[in-house]
Amino acid sequence: MATTSYTASDIVALEGLEPVRKRPGMYIGGVSSAGLHHLVWEILDNSVDEAMNGHASEIVVTLHKDQATVTVADNGRGIPVDKHAKTKKSALEMVLTMLHAGGKFEGKNYKTSGGLHGVGASVVNALSKHLVAVVRRDGSQYKMEFSKGQVIEPLKKATATVRGTGTSITFTPDPTIFPKIQFDSATIKNRLEVTSYLHRGVKVIYVDEQAGTRESFFHEQGIQDYLNKVLKERNARPIHETHYTLRRDEPDRMEIVLCWTEATDEHVRSYVNGIPTGSGGTHENGFRSGLNKAVRNYYETHELIPRGVKIAPEDIREGLVAIVSVFIADPSFQGQTKDRLNNPEVQTSVDNAIRPALEQWLNNNRSLGDSIVARIIAASRARAASRAASESVSRKTAGGRSMLPAKLRDCLHAGQDNSELFIVEGDSAGGTATQGRDRNRQAILPLRGKVLNTECVALKKLLENKEIQDIVSSLGCGIGKDLNLTRLRYQRIILLADADSDGHHITTLLLTFFYRHMPSLIQDGRIFIAAPPLYRIDLGKETFWAADDADRERILQRYKGPAKPEITRFKGLGEMMPKTLWETTLNPKTRRLLKVEIDDHLETDRIMSDLMGKDASARFRFIMERADEVEDVDV
Repeated sequence: MATTSYTASDIVALEGLEPVRKRPGMYIGGVSSAGLHHLVWEILDNSVDEAMNGHASEIVVTLHKDQATVTVADNGRGIPVDKHAKTKKSALEMVLTMLHAGGKFEGKNYKTSGGLHGVGASVVNALSKHLVAVVRRDGSQYKMEFSKGQVIEPLKKATATVRGTGTSITFTPDPTIFPKIQFDSATIKNRLEVTSYLHRGVKVIYVDEQAGTRESFFHEQGIQDYLNKVLKERNARPIHETHYTLRRDEPDRMEIVLCWTEATDEHVRSYVNGIPTGSGGTHENGFRSGLNKAVRNYYETHELIPRGVKIAPEDIREGLVAIVSVFIADPSFQGQTKDRLNNPEVQTSVDNAIRPALEQWLNNNRSLGDSIVARIIAASRARAASRAASESVSRKTAGGRSMLPAKLRDCLHAGQDNSELFIVEGDSAGGTATQGRDRNRQAILPLRGKVLNTECVALKKLLENKEIQDIVSSLGCGIGKDLNLTRLRYQRIILLADADSDGHHITTLLLTFFYRHMPSLIQDGRIFIAAPPLYRIDLGKETFWAADDADRERILQRYKGPAKPEITRFKGLGEMMPKTLWETTLNPKTRRLLKVEIDDHLETDRIMSDLMGKDASARFRFIMERADEVEDVDV
């Protein structure tokens, strides 16, 4: 065996903020759009911490004209600027250049805060090509500038006296770290509006210089107003007029508001110290546990459940829409992106708080409580009917290949590693894909036209649709609450549609189905989108494939030869020769697949509701707001 030397000289010690620039994903979750916007959230959270602890009443966030620079300013106490006894550096420089440096560790200055790791501001500084910090305190203004985590202008004190206190951080992300440094105005605006709901009495102002707008968010009723907004967004009709609200300040501060609706799903948005926890955690677990116990105690006490009806926890929570916001002194998050809370004691605290309070509320409002239980009974009966329908579909695959859909072109080794199911738009494209595939491990399921929009469809009605039945039968893992990944017949499910607007629509419909009814497949990384070419470009003896118009123009601009380009636009996958489809789209060595992942569960849910829900006004607003971004419409 060959050996290599391995000595102390091979050990690299990264100093200061070098680890952040070397491995940004460890600190912000990646350099995608979600990671880029996470920079804003880190600075925003610091201002929110000031407000949460009673030191600030106003936060102003400005997206500058270049759409790549953001300023977050508050009227809090201002980051200290005096020199630290041990480091001989100003506190401001420590906060912005040293990992794990901050004023939130000891619990003296902040009872609760979004971040206790002391890395947020310094991480933003490390990943910014330029950052300017301005502090107002003690009647003076101080300024300091940085680039890529390094000081480029030391701390300077302005000569003139100033009124008030506060901190302002202006930063521009480093384009050598992020592929795209332009921020999305709507994403920032939505986060700021949610922040104003979670912190009653705090004014949050958003300024978009490019759009020339200035919006102010202030909500006296806090999360009660937020619940009304969520209900309107989701077009969910409550079954009772009065919402249940829990507000508690001691020993642990928490706010919960909820209601049951006519919807068929459960929708809970949870927050810890104002930070959204899209993956839930112990506070959500405690909420669900306490709610289930309270409702169960109520209907058992009053003997409201008919004989033969079995109530499951998911029946109790069907149609539930809730906001859960907790504030704790020492939050333990899963990762720096703070997407999931891990504190075990919070589960017990939330459970013990909501269970007796909700049970008392139900007992004090008997007619309301009885209507909620009637809703739960209906959910149980619908679940039993859906389970029967789902089992009927699942049984077709349990017996083997003979019960699979007739139009499924199965592969020889389904169920083994590297097996793939291509869900293809149309019989013509399905025929081409069948001829061009690798028969050993690639299966083809052609669909007829556009599939059902499943955003607002109950599972029972869903399973009456032939195309959906064929998908569920082919996968073999069940659907909804009965989904079992161990029974999945393929390692990957690949959505293959034409590269035009109709194809994109079909892909969106399929993604809606998987997101709403088989989300485990997305969470487990099983869903992919194929990227077939829209154009073939022949330049002399060379052939290039372009995914879209922009890709075509890039190829043409790079070409400097004398030959005249020959451009072929594919009207559909069925037009391609099987060999061409194999080389461009099916062959694992040459194809390009897009893995479907969810960075922000709350934002994904909102977008799905807007684009695929019954409320057409949300789609109209989306079209009108984005109309200027469209250069060409494929009709």
